[in-house]
Amino acid sequence: MVLGVDEYIEPMFRQFFEGLAAAVPGQCAVCRAWPAQPVCEACVARFAQPRPRCRRCALPVPLGIAECGRCIGTPPPLDACHAALSYEYPWSGLVAEYKFGGQPGWAVSFGTLMRSAPWVEPALEEADLVLPLPLSRERLAERGFNQALVLAQALAPAKAEPGLLLRVRHTQPQSELDRKARLQNVQGAFAVEPLRHAAVRAKRVVLVDDVMTSGASMFTAAQALREAGAARVTGLVLARTDEPG
Repeated sequence: MVLGVDEYIEPMFRQFFEGLAAAVPGQCAVCRAWPAQPVCEACVARFAQPRPRCRRCALPVPLGIAECGRCIGTPPPLDACHAALSYEYPWSGLVAEYKFGGQPGWAVSFGTLMRSAPWVEPALEEADLVLPLPLSRERLAERGFNQALVLAQALAPAKAEPGLLLRVRHTQPQSELDRKARLQNVQGAFAVEPLRHAAVRAKRVVLVDDVMTSGASMFTAAQALREAGAARVTGLVLARTDEPG
């Protein structure tokens, strides 16, 4: 039986707070309530409501629509794609703190939100591999950690494989480019480790990143996994922009 979005809302909130029950109370990062978990119950209820999304690229769609027009016309190399949140207030600021502010501890809370979103838990359970979108050496040196890897480890530590998918070319930051330039920018940027193609062949792979805008990086990485023989590739991101990038 396929569940509607509304049927996930109450379990989503319950799982979020059960997952953080052992954390030391502090101020909510959004409303500053005290004491609270990293994001309090009221703010999660207000800002993290599930919404219908395209099953192939996770863009918002009207209720009852399975795929957006772009994916129908040009199917991406993803079999499915799931996003927990819209990339907007307050999540955009918290993601920036996580990724650029040197705060990898946010991965625990973000991972719980991702697992609580519709259809994410089954995708993780069915996956053989959970792979982070890799960073180039230059980008890794700038940030000090790969935010996608820390998320993947929080989501499925036993299935996370950090060295299987490689970033083989350093690229200009995607945020500085339009959609067409983003697609060109990441062409040939990803590859499966040459001696480990057998580890991917016929496997069900979940590809993890923090934010998805145009989908260029996610799609290019997914194509590399397909070329290595992956049987199924599912994208999983914390946040998705609500407009096509």
